[in-house]
Amino acid sequence: MPPTMSRMGDVLAGFHAAWEFESDSVLIRFERGIRTPKLYQALGERRIPHEAIAAVTLSPGKRGTVVLHAVPRPGADPLMEAAAGQLKDGCDPYRLVLPAERETLAEYYADELRARITADDDPPDRYLVAAPEAPLQFKAYDGKASFDGKQVSFRWFWTGASSAKWKAGDQSFSVSDLTGVEWRSPEVFEGHLRLLRRESPVAQPAQADQDPAAVVFGLGYGPVHESLPFAASVLAAVRACGPALTSDGVGAPSVPAVRRDPADIADRIRHLGELHQAGLLTDEEFTTKKTELLAEL
Repeated sequence: MPPTMSRMGDVLAGFHAAWEFESDSVLIRFERGIRTPKLYQALGERRIPHEAIAAVTLSPGKRGTVVLHAVPRPGADPLMEAAAGQLKDGCDPYRLVLPAERETLAEYYADELRARITADDDPPDRYLVAAPEAPLQFKAYDGKASFDGKQVSFRWFWTGASSAKWKAGDQSFSVSDLTGVEWRSPEVFEGHLRLLRRESPVAQPAQADQDPAAVVFGLGYGPVHESLPFAASVLAAVRACGPALTSDGVGAPSVPAVRRDPADIADRIRHLGELHQAGLLTDEEFTTKKTELLAEL
């Protein structure tokens, strides 16, 4: 018979991670092996309070596995708020993949965990899961981003930064002057990290490569395991000193929408078409991005 969760320290080990069930939380410890997703290695371990979990599921996985998934409560974890649904399943820190023969044991722990969570549809007034700790830094395509816990700094690279960013010069932003963070995965077209400013004399440029409050990603620049923990850490600091964030992880008030030049939209759609024809974008990715661009007209 499986041990009861009334005792602290019960451990369920899967591929790349082990979950330790405690009386008020789940401690997730990630492996550091060569096959472990880099995001897991960067996170190391995370403590997830029961109140930060909205639901628990167990479903069949690929190639003889089952997946135990603790669904995070909206607004409870700055990492998942910053990710905004963009993480691939293989990098989701709330999924534990196990051999199929351990399904019965996994179902036991899933039931025990479900019994300890309380459904609450309202976002909490604070983050319940700790953000990655500053200082943090990473290299984007057009600059180096650094965060010391109080200020975010962008130092531009002459090989990648636009003339608009060079003209503006290197930037520093206090978290007290920000309302949120917009993270677009480096694994999609036009990936970037943008700081949303509380007060700005002019609207922020729609294009991240023209916005001095943003850095853009590229092949090998701003990888998920570096840029996402960075975004989460900034987001947590902003929330700690400013107004509550909306459920999508972006602070209020929102940045006014900026309509792009139709000629610029046409150029970008042509570029998307070239990437699509070259096989670098799927049909779905091409259609989705094209629709997004047309909506900005």
